[in-house]
Amino acid sequence: MGGKDLIPRERIEIFHEMERRYRMRDVDYFRRLTRHHDMTVRARATCILAEIGGKECIPDLAEVLLKDENPIVRHEASYSLGQLGYREAIPYLIESVLKDPHFIVRHESAIALGVIGRKEAEEALSKALDDESVEVRDSAIIALSNIAYCEQLYSGELDLEKLSFARKTGG
Repeated sequence: MGGKDLIPRERIEIFHEMERRYRMRDVDYFRRLTRHHDMTVRARATCILAEIGGKECIPDLAEVLLKDENPIVRHEASYSLGQLGYREAIPYLIESVLKDPHFIVRHESAIALGVIGRKEAEEALSKALDDESVEVRDSAIIALSNIAYCEQLYSGELDLEKLSFARKTGG
């Protein structure tokens, strides 16, 4: 299959419309695109939705994470939930790290839990230490390490630079 066959003209036209709607901060448009038939459009829409929709879009991103048919799209939803950094995403990420059939999604969900950096993820991450995938096990170690660091960080006076550093887990 040639490169042109992989990149349909319709997709590029949608990208142009996505750029226009991004400038308008059209959250509803991107919500709809998370259900588009093209996985490339869904993946891009998921990341943009997180950026422009923020906390209010956690349920939408969680639906993508838990229900999309494509593991790459689910991975992007997991990454986006982690980058948002809200506790409200933790139950969805826990479900994903423990139950998703694809290791790349479980890996990213573990990392996202570490980025959020809250103790309520420790039990699930401890279970992920027994995952069949070495990538998931390694990601759980990275996440648990960041949670331990954040626990110390949150016990003192909050420093914005330290908080920013804590989000850089390396996963």
